[in-house]
Amino acid sequence: MSTSENISLTECASLSELQARIKNLKDHMEKSGLCCAIILQNADVYYFTGTTQKSVLFVPLEDEPILFVEKNQERARIESPISQIPIKSEKDLKGHIEKYLTKGKRCGMELDVIPVLIYERWKKILKDHEIEDISRALREIRAVKSEFEISQIKKSGMIIRKVFDEAKKVIAEGERELDVAARLEYVGRINGHQGFLRMRGMNQEMMNIYVIHGLTSTIASFADVPISGYGITPAIAQGPSFNRIERGVPTLVDYGGGYNGYITDETRLFLIGEWKDEIMRRAYECSFEIISEVQSFGKEGVDATEIFSKAKSLAKRAGLDEFFMGYGQTKVSFVGHGLGLEINELPVITEKRKMILKEGMVFAFEPKFVIPGLGASGLEVDFIVRKWGLERVTDFPLEVQVL
Repeated sequence: MSTSENISLTECASLSELQARIKNLKDHMEKSGLCCAIILQNADVYYFTGTTQKSVLFVPLEDEPILFVEKNQERARIESPISQIPIKSEKDLKGHIEKYLTKGKRCGMELDVIPVLIYERWKKILKDHEIEDISRALREIRAVKSEFEISQIKKSGMIIRKVFDEAKKVIAEGERELDVAARLEYVGRINGHQGFLRMRGMNQEMMNIYVIHGLTSTIASFADVPISGYGITPAIAQGPSFNRIERGVPTLVDYGGGYNGYITDETRLFLIGEWKDEIMRRAYECSFEIISEVQSFGKEGVDATEIFSKAKSLAKRAGLDEFFMGYGQTKVSFVGHGLGLEINELPVITEKRKMILKEGMVFAFEPKFVIPGLGASGLEVDFIVRKWGLERVTDFPLEVQVL
C-alpha cells in the first residue's frame, strides 16, 4: 500500500498487540500497588485502544479494560476491539467502576497533561481513593516500539523522503521561506501526511514544517527547540517567514512526517551555489561528523548520556561548542528526542538524565549550530535502536543538497 492511499483497517494495531500493551501497563500497576488506571489523553487512549474518540479508558488491575465512549460510539466500535460501554458524561461511568474500586485505594492517572478541573472532577468520582501520576510509566512503555509501530514510522519516513526530493526543485534564490514551505506541505499531504503532529505538554505547539534561512534561523521562540524560525505573527512566533532565500546561505528544511499517528522528524540543508561563510560550512561538517560517530557506536545498552557527551566533545573539538544546540540563552539541553505518537517521546538524548537505549526505541538526533548574525547549520536524522546498532528510518542523503 502506498502512502497516498487511505489507511485501511489492516493497518490498525491488532487486538493481540493492544493486549500486550495493556499487559505492560498492568505490570507497572501491580508493582506500584495501583488498583486501576484511568487514561484520558488522546495519544495514550489511541495507543491502548486504537481509537481517539471522546472516551475514558478504564483499566482495572484484575479485570479486562473498558472503554467508556461518550462520542462517536459507532466509530469507536469500528476502530477499537476493546470492550466498550456508551456514556453521556464522566459521571455516567461512576456506577460501572465502583466494584473495581473495592480492590484497592490507589488509582493512576496522567497528571502531566490532565487539567486541574478534570482532576478535581475525578477526585469526586473516586472519593477516598488516592490518585497517583503514571505519566512517566506510560511514556516508558510507549518508548519501545513494536515492529508494527516501526513499520508505520518507516512509512512516515517515506513522506519525508518525498518532501526533501521536492525541496531540491522548489528552493530557489529570491523565494520566500513561506512559499517554499507551502509547496512542500502540499507534497506531504498528497503523499499521505496526516496533517497534524502531537506534542505532549501544555503550550507545546509545533508546525510540521520549518523552512528557515539566514538570520531568521537565529531568532529564538518560546518552543524548546534549537531552531524555530521567526514565523509571520507573534501569535505563533515560529516557523517560516517572509524572509527571502539568498545564494550561499544554507536553507534548513526541518520536516515532521506523520502517518497513521506516527511521527518522524528530519532536517536537511539546501544550498544555492558556494558557501558564503566558512563557519557555516564547518558547522555542517561537524554535524555530519557527530551523526557518523554516534551511528558507529550507538545500539541497545548504550546510555543516552554517552551520545550527548560524544556530540558535545566533537563540537568543542571543532571550536563550535559556543554555538552548539543554540546560542546564549537560546541553547537547549538535549541533542535528540524520542519519536512515536508524539514528537517529544522518550528517550531524550541529554547529559542530565541517564537512559539506557533499548531495542525498538526510535529517536531523532539533531546536532545543530546557531551562529549569531549569520544563520543556522546542522542536520537531523531518525534512528531505530537495534541490538546491533542504529538503523536509519529514511535513506535520504545527509550531504548538503547543492542547488
